[in-house]
Amino acid sequence: MKKRFLVWAVLLLVKSMSAQTDSLLHWQTSAKKIGDKLYELRAASTIPAGWYVYGNNPKTEGLEPVKFVPAYENAKTQGPVQYSEKAGTVNDAAFGKVEAFQNHITISQQVSINGFVPATLKGNINAFLGKAGEFIASEQPFEVALEGGQVVAGASQIKLASVDIDKPLADCGKKNNVASGGLWSIFLLGFLGGLIALLTPCVFPMIPVTVSFFTKRAPNRKGAIRNGALYGFFIFLIYLLASVPFHVLGNVQPEIFNNISTNSWLNIIFFIIFIFFALSFFGFFELTLPSSIASKADSKSGLGSIGGIFFMAVTLAIVSFSCTGPILGSLLVGSLSGGAWQLTSGLAGFGLALALPFALFAVFPEWLQSLPKSGGWLDTVKKVLAFAEVALAFKFLSNADLVMHWGLLKREVFIGIWILVSAGLTLYLFGILRLPHDYKGMKIGTGRKILGVLALLFTLYLLPGVTQSKYANLQLLSGFPPPFSYSIYGKNNVHGKGLEANVINDFDKAVEMARAQHKPILIDFTGWACVNCRKMEENVWTQPEVYNYIHENYILVSLYVDDRQNLPAEARIMNYKTKTGDTKDIITVGDKWATFEAENFNQTTQPLYCLLDTDLHLLNNPVGYTPDVAEYLKWLQCGKETFGKK
Repeated sequence: MKKRFLVWAVLLLVKSMSAQTDSLLHWQTSAKKIGDKLYELRAASTIPAGWYVYGNNPKTEGLEPVKFVPAYENAKTQGPVQYSEKAGTVNDAAFGKVEAFQNHITISQQVSINGFVPATLKGNINAFLGKAGEFIASEQPFEVALEGGQVVAGASQIKLASVDIDKPLADCGKKNNVASGGLWSIFLLGFLGGLIALLTPCVFPMIPVTVSFFTKRAPNRKGAIRNGALYGFFIFLIYLLASVPFHVLGNVQPEIFNNISTNSWLNIIFFIIFIFFALSFFGFFELTLPSSIASKADSKSGLGSIGGIFFMAVTLAIVSFSCTGPILGSLLVGSLSGGAWQLTSGLAGFGLALALPFALFAVFPEWLQSLPKSGGWLDTVKKVLAFAEVALAFKFLSNADLVMHWGLLKREVFIGIWILVSAGLTLYLFGILRLPHDYKGMKIGTGRKILGVLALLFTLYLLPGVTQSKYANLQLLSGFPPPFSYSIYGKNNVHGKGLEANVINDFDKAVEMARAQHKPILIDFTGWACVNCRKMEENVWTQPEVYNYIHENYILVSLYVDDRQNLPAEARIMNYKTKTGDTKDIITVGDKWATFEAENFNQTTQPLYCLLDTDLHLLNNPVGYTPDVAEYLKWLQCGKETFGKK
């Protein structure tokens, strides 16, 4: 058992090094039809000098041979891989005597296709290589043409030639400003997160210490002000620069942020990380970055004036990570779906809130006397944040559940968990529930009691959310819980759901209905994990004037850009070339509608609302999140009036 564990640990480790094999194996692949929906895949590669590729070694636990891994779920490999040459014997440092190939390798394997046969088959060829004690994994993609396979003529379903985003039939709506309205709100959320971080035990005690350092080291008050201002500026700059890599990612593929934020396994990882952060905040252990990193940054803080001040700011960012990390993590994953600029906006707000006190107290050092002394209240703040982290953790688990349709966290289950978390916070604040570093009979201050009352009121507020009553909407949390359609009571639970009860999710069907009823089409680009989408559905669409206007005048179609359900095989588009020249495979429902949105409307954020006539011309400028009911209704009316003039 121990040996098996060690082998798998090695295999997991070398997976992270697989990129190194890009220059080692270059497979030449082909496919030959040998029967009805039966093909023989062949691949050959030259093996670099000194390296060898492991062959069949069934007695060596965990060491797998070369194999084809088709990416199409209806393609099944038949029998083991066949080798055209006989493997030699190699005395391997890790596994002893094993069968392996040197210089050259040729493999073949039969694959049967169940159902639809695509024109091309993609997948990976997995292999393990060794060399004088080195051991790495190779995972190289392959693509072969299948004789008799069908080409999916789906490109025309993605790009609508009739849509000209720059020339709508009417110039109403926020032209070229679909997502900018959210930047200020993200900035303010980041600023609020920074203010919260200031009140944590890792940051708050640093304020008087750091400011005193500047005032004592500076030759005069002017120098102290200069150094303090520089210190604050560098703190702000460090957090701002942290978003730069995400702008590079955004240039690679516009939808990458939506893919990241709605990836089910990534959301599960975030769930685990946030629970980990929460346990640290509760006081079960201390979360810190490696001391060597902080030591190196701190040693640099003694260099030259400006350089030293910069590294002092870096040191603060590092040593305060145990408190700022969870808050930054919330900001990171919460803003990713909006793109790099939303992330930059949030980090700018966070950095500014963190930097301002250091700069201001350096300018006005006498204000230090008014600061409260460090004490037990800082530990209370940290544990309150821990409860918040637990609640947020289940939001990420809910995102994964919604996207994959697992049915684990229905709306009422999610709210029930939040009720338990809020009740736990209430009991802690009143001293009934004791956590690490708490003791029986400890004094409960007035501020903590006030927070306890607020937590109790919030718990009571959540209770109707698990019922079918008219109070189940919970508008204060609009967008956070799963939608009403995702309910333990079934799809008939439509309280507060509004138009979503009558929505369709098939664009072609929406076009047919629009032409039959002579109504324009309202496209709702949405997502299962989209918070602002839920806010629009629960707070704007439910208003009688909006509900009635859409119901009477439009065909509403909601297209989920994060739906990970696979398209039928005959509807998948391989090697689709976007208008930017990139190539991508459209495999899932979400792939299709995310590409449809980007190709036709130059947007990758949600929600996005677009109005089309029956000939699929754009009636007016698309709009994004519009919480103002009157403004949203005016936009709908403009589209309808334009449609009526045709």
